[in-house]
Amino acid sequence: MSSLHILSGGAAQGLVNQLRGKFYNETGRSIEGSFGAVGLMRDQLLAGTPCDVLILTQALIDELTANGHVLAGSARPLGTVRTGVAVKTGEAQPQVDTPEALKAALLAASGIYFPDPVKATAGIHFMNVLKQLGIDAVLGPRLRPFPNGATAMKEMAAATEPGLIGCTQVTEILYTPGVQLVAPLPKAFELATVYVTAMAAKAEQPQAAAMLIDMLASPAAAEVRRVGGFE
Repeated sequence: MSSLHILSGGAAQGLVNQLRGKFYNETGRSIEGSFGAVGLMRDQLLAGTPCDVLILTQALIDELTANGHVLAGSARPLGTVRTGVAVKTGEAQPQVDTPEALKAALLAASGIYFPDPVKATAGIHFMNVLKQLGIDAVLGPRLRPFPNGATAMKEMAAATEPGLIGCTQVTEILYTPGVQLVAPLPKAFELATVYVTAMAAKAEQPQAAAMLIDMLASPAAAEVRRVGGFE
């Protein structure tokens, strides 16, 4: 059987990976596609990349539904994902619970890993936080952006340099071996993003797409979502 094609924000990559085996056992189909910055995933869809299922922010799904690129009535919420701070596993965890503490931790870091500051939800937000703290310029040489949060965390995990800090969505931290969540961003800078899964209007396998959407959003997968950082 042919594969099911998915375009998803990086925040949901771990969740999809947890359910790949179950989906294959029930449908005989593998899941193929891309995971990355939600803006880039939207652009791929609009450029004609094959897609059966989307997992994007609520705002983007609403936009794509209004424009006819998402099948109306197919959207199902997966939960809210917060943006958090990470360090390499085993390293000391800095205080980040207030803007002042976060500023001090970032200024003390040898390198700062985060997702695309133009296309990724968490990357855009993080750059705004640095500007609000007034440290974006001084940290410039230490900023290490990557196409998405999952890649940023993998690269930080693989780095040998001590004193690194990462910032991306909690799901991408929890699903990446070698890094650990310190805490969500302080209340003043909180970012809680609602993620939704839906069927592409031009889905080539609508029945299988509906099955995956049901599986991702089902009560049976609630614990998988919770463990992975969806609230």
